[in-house]
Amino acid sequence: MKNLSLDLLKIGQKAKVVEISSDENIKRRLLDMGLVENSIVECVLISPFQDPHAYDIKGATIAIRNDDAEKILVRCLE
Repeated sequence: MKNLSLDLLKIGQKAKVVEISSDENIKRRLLDMGLVENSIVECVLISPFQDPHAYDIKGATIAIRNDDAEKILVRCLE
């Protein structure tokens, strides 16, 4: 499977987090929400204007703006 940025996931796609390269403030918030390397995320909703997207992360639904999701590298599982 190839790596891509989190914002490119389609609804229903699952992926494993490979790397988070955002600035330290955003990275800390993401880590606190459970988005850590090797965790599984699933895209569950894309807003009508395509930004933000909502992701299931360890049982919680989290909205992440595309600007931030572009800096999260994932590997598709499906």
